[in-house]
Amino acid sequence: MITEFDQILIGEKEIRSRVAELAARISEDYEGKDPLLVCVLKGAVFFMADLARQITVPCELDFMAVSSYGSSTDSSGVVRILKDLDANIEGRHVVIVEDIIDSGLTLSYLRKNLHARNPASVEVCSLLTKPSRRKVDFACKYTGFEVADEFVVGYGLDYQEKYRNLRFIAVLPEEGVE
Repeated sequence: MITEFDQILIGEKEIRSRVAELAARISEDYEGKDPLLVCVLKGAVFFMADLARQITVPCELDFMAVSSYGSSTDSSGVVRILKDLDANIEGRHVVIVEDIIDSGLTLSYLRKNLHARNPASVEVCSLLTKPSRRKVDFACKYTGFEVADEFVVGYGLDYQEKYRNLRFIAVLPEEGVE
């Protein structure tokens, strides 16, 4: 097991600062609208918790679990909903909270699925984005950081369910990938 990381991409302080900026933008954009934040489990749970605590307008939280990776480091392109929303989103302003946009396939599917439920609006807030990996054109209204095409872990992002609890985001060393 790896305990040291040679390349920390984004430190804890930088993450906290950017989360506060995103929360301020969301608070301003959704004044008087009571948005529903939809956390995409498991990766976005740390990000959503910190983001929601910084948002200054009333909001609700709900959770979805989707799978497109399995145990691989590359998206399979096949998306399955493992846990659906508890809330009815018809007429609601929905903000999907995601840890990372890679190929865009998962979020593209998720947005279409949620749009079919007749919400007032659907936007995306992602901590990270990897534009070099994009397979579908995807607009993300709220983006934390752009990262290169490297496998990253920490702050919710995992490799085989490990490293989610790191307070920073780091590149997973090649010897860590089995």
